[in-house]
Amino acid sequence: MAETPGPDGRSPGRSPAATPLGRFRAEARDAITPRAALVMLGVLVLELAFVVSYIGAFHSPTPERIPVAVVAPEAERRAVIDRLNGIPGEPLSGRPADGVAQARTMVLEREVDAALLVAPDGRADRLLVASAGGPSGVQALERVLQQADPSQPLRSTDLRPPNEADGRGLAPFYLAVGLVVGGYLASAAVSATYGARPANPHRMLIRLGALAVLSVLSGLGGAIVVDLVFDALPGHFAALWWIGALTTFAAAAAGMAFQVLLGPMGVALSVLIFVVLGNPSAGGVYPSALLPPFWRDLGPALPNGASVTLLRNYAYFGGHHTATAWWVLSAWAAGGVLASALAARFRRGHRPPEPAAATGV
Repeated sequence: MAETPGPDGRSPGRSPAATPLGRFRAEARDAITPRAALVMLGVLVLELAFVVSYIGAFHSPTPERIPVAVVAPEAERRAVIDRLNGIPGEPLSGRPADGVAQARTMVLEREVDAALLVAPDGRADRLLVASAGGPSGVQALERVLQQADPSQPLRSTDLRPPNEADGRGLAPFYLAVGLVVGGYLASAAVSATYGARPANPHRMLIRLGALAVLSVLSGLGGAIVVDLVFDALPGHFAALWWIGALTTFAAAAAGMAFQVLLGPMGVALSVLIFVVLGNPSAGGVYPSALLPPFWRDLGPALPNGASVTLLRNYAYFGGHHTATAWWVLSAWAAGGVLASALAARFRRGHRPPEPAAATGV
């Protein structure tokens, strides 16, 4: 008499693994372990965070309180500034300048993004800009002024356009992105080869030394590419080299600290900070004045934004307005070294004692 199959399709007395469904379940458990499933879930979260961050930063660039110097007859100056500051949405932040020379200096030293020279008798006003600081910011500023008073002619003068080989003025941004990515990938490569957590503080220091050497070479390579190869940012080779070296080391030291503290999850944290959050907030594609508040406030505090500011301002503006960016990059580098050293020392101090060696009687 034939045996009647059970509800799962197997005959009575056969083990679950002997059925096609049982074999498939066993293969699935071997192919996708709980740890692999957790990693895939983490990748999904990073993917969605990437989409949210980039679209959130770039979907609707809106100017907010762009600093503008105003040169006007003394009797009109206050009224002009109040009119600029009173535009709905506060896209501009006007401040007085004593004359054209001072206004030019303020633009070129990055105290303001532009200067408005108010002409008497209804003639065209002049707008002094420096599009090397971000052409999209200049275009947004011109739109705001033309919409605020369509009847008033406006003539723009670009005091510092991007180099011919720099196109849209994005070479500093792309260089910074490459340096930061190289830094955290270098720390991840060391961890993947020898383990995320060094066995002792001496090995941690050796790793940091290797990353420092790599950072110097990274900065040198970046300066060669943007200066000597493509002529995009010529004439500032030494400055670009050392800014590049500090940028790479800041990302590498921070990435190593994340991995010493969190193990393999430190790599995911590096991607979140340097790629998901750092790149759209860096002020490369759109200057910070056009970004939404979260990205505008976050960008200057991350290595990406600090590096873009340093590279752009040394290449085009004589290194003006860079003190904060130097401090930010230095803090990331020093903080990464300190966190790694303390974590390695703490782990060494709390390592369980080794068993005593057996002795003969």
